[in-house]
Amino acid sequence: MPHQHFILHKPHGFLSQFVYELKRKKRLLGELYPFPEGTMAIGRLDEDSEGLLLLTTDGMMSEIVRGKAVEKEYYAQVDGLITEDALQQLRNGVEIGFKGIRYVTQPCKAEAINKLPSCIGVGRRIRDERHGPTSWVSITVTEGKFRQVRKMTAAVGLPTLRLVRVRIGNTVLEGLETGAVKEVASFDL
Repeated sequence: MPHQHFILHKPHGFLSQFVYELKRKKRLLGELYPFPEGTMAIGRLDEDSEGLLLLTTDGMMSEIVRGKAVEKEYYAQVDGLITEDALQQLRNGVEIGFKGIRYVTQPCKAEAINKLPSCIGVGRRIRDERHGPTSWVSITVTEGKFRQVRKMTAAVGLPTLRLVRVRIGNTVLEGLETGAVKEVASFDL
């Protein structure tokens, strides 16, 4: 039987998994679509993150997508105004904690975003203007440490308030409503 591949616009509040065995009730991917048995998420987006998630029944495809040859682009709404200095620090690599040790992230692409694409959507309300300004930054990485983008923005003094993955390789979020799933013949990497 041929493998199946899916593109999902993961909503906020869902875990990137199909089984959760702890006592606390969590929302899982299987609630969004009747995925075939053996489907796995390629990489993860934490419960508070949203955006592009690829799923497949092919373990080899999962290995390829998670590899360093494939870029992953995120849009992060941060607490405060992004500066050119902060962008340069992100581009060069910043020190974050990973598994109890200090780690310097690989160089990446980082740009301020002035106009959000429609695929981002309104999203959940973060806060209002009286709590200070926010700004958006695009960060493109080829590695994927635990909560890496959130840790990177915090390292430059701008904690992430909202995180949306918008691209994996050449596969983009554009045109997919929040919670929507599309089956594809293959991923555009």
